[in-house]
Amino acid sequence: MTPPIPDESFFIDGVMSRRCWAWIVDLIVLGLLLWFLWWGMTVLGVLTLGLGFALYAALPFVPFLYHLLSLLGERTATPGQRLLGLTVRRDDDLGPPLFFQALLSVLVFYVTVATSGLLLLVALFTRRHRTLHDLAGGLVVVRVRAMEALTATNGGWNMAGGTHAP
Repeated sequence: MTPPIPDESFFIDGVMSRRCWAWIVDLIVLGLLLWFLWWGMTVLGVLTLGLGFALYAALPFVPFLYHLLSLLGERTATPGQRLLGLTVRRDDDLGPPLFFQALLSVLVFYVTVATSGLLLLVALFTRRHRTLHDLAGGLVVVRVRAMEALTATNGGWNMAGGTHAP
């Protein structure tokens, strides 16, 4: 007999604060990545007598690709989220995000940040503390330890034990 599927709070307890810290870690990682890329492009630009400076145009796309490729990676989380024990999953069945879900989520995230970031506060009022970009992409951020426990019980996110959303 398999143990019962844990209550929904087991998946989302502590996620809000961990997401905030993960965002700070990701900002630091992105800052370092952009700094190294900038210096590399500068050296390349000097070595190519100015031709390499055209690569600077790619720098604004680095954060977008950082987030998109992280969601599509094996662990489905940014490095900051992985460091803090979080993973991004589909809300309906906790599977890994599909390409279009990840793309939509990242696009809405950057639109939200570009419009002051206040829309991130939606997470304070939604079920499972989902942000606007989570809702748009049909995604949810959960604890990795909860995912491991769920895998061990062969259960499902929206099954049994009162965890099904109405």
